[in-house]
Amino acid sequence: MFFSIIIPTFKRADEVIECLESLTKQTYKEFEIILADGTPGESLEKHTLPYKNKLQLTFLYEEYLGVSEARNLGATVAKGDYFIFLDSDCIFPENYLEKVNESLTKNHLDEFGGPDAAHDSFTVLQKAISYTMTSILTTGGIRGQKKHMGQFHPRGFNMGVSREAFEKVGGYSTFKCGEDIELSIRIIKAGFKVDLIPEAFVYHKRRSTLKQFFNQVYRFGAARINIWSRHKEELKLTHLFPTIFIIGFIKSLVLFIISLFFKMQYFTALSNDMTTEMYASRYSFLSLLCAIPLYIYCIYFLILIIHSSMLNKSLKVGIYSFFTCITQMAGYGFGFLANAWEVIVKGNKNGLKL
Repeated sequence: MFFSIIIPTFKRADEVIECLESLTKQTYKEFEIILADGTPGESLEKHTLPYKNKLQLTFLYEEYLGVSEARNLGATVAKGDYFIFLDSDCIFPENYLEKVNESLTKNHLDEFGGPDAAHDSFTVLQKAISYTMTSILTTGGIRGQKKHMGQFHPRGFNMGVSREAFEKVGGYSTFKCGEDIELSIRIIKAGFKVDLIPEAFVYHKRRSTLKQFFNQVYRFGAARINIWSRHKEELKLTHLFPTIFIIGFIKSLVLFIISLFFKMQYFTALSNDMTTEMYASRYSFLSLLCAIPLYIYCIYFLILIIHSSMLNKSLKVGIYSFFTCITQMAGYGFGFLANAWEVIVKGNKNGLKL
């Protein structure tokens, strides 16, 4: 079985080199690599020259080439039975393609996806982001767990599509974000067989700062509305969870501040000889009632920190996971709300510029 690995690139030459270096170590050798680069001003080709003799490498360049356009362009020159779409910030285990080939040989799939994981060399923040993006406690495990909530849709950082399926549905759409999910939806609707290959994982670096991570998940949240505008049945209750979560968290903070006011009133009432104990206890009860929502969130965050710490064997990663969780929920939730306002309320069919 021959694979065409198609990777869109845009700046970040160091990550591209790291990605290519990991692909030189693959135990399964029947593959080619197609880099479709959109870096403005000067392509990354000169950085990839050392790999021309190590890999079957094709380099395509078009200034400001978008992600979907880059993948479609790569597919036009690909020779493989399967097109495997990967992100340039991924590092691949040596047996990645071997596991893919073994799985497809035993069980034919028209499209497959694989999980992502955090490499030991990743920073603490990158490990925390990886946890937040994959944990059952945050995303419900829909990004690569065998048991997940809802329909599994392979994602563009690690997904493979048979030539037949890709050509039948017309490849990637013009979506600027969420294009991988939208393609998976069309492939499923066309009756093709889609599933997860749990062993085909990659080490996905993702963003290196909380601001970059926020911007990324903001686009993910906004893209969910664009997907809904084309596939009405694809908006599920689970997609509302980040929005509900972050609004609820903000409300819990406001209620906690109010609870402090009631607590002050309680102590003031106790100090007043003319006030009965029953009257003062009302303030105590109201204070507790307002504080309960934040206590519930605190219990959730504590469980999340412990879970992340145990999985990553690092308390520091666990603590960072608290911040990445808040960032993820806020980014996705606000992106979802902003684009819902743009599309549903304002009637802009194109939505936000992503």
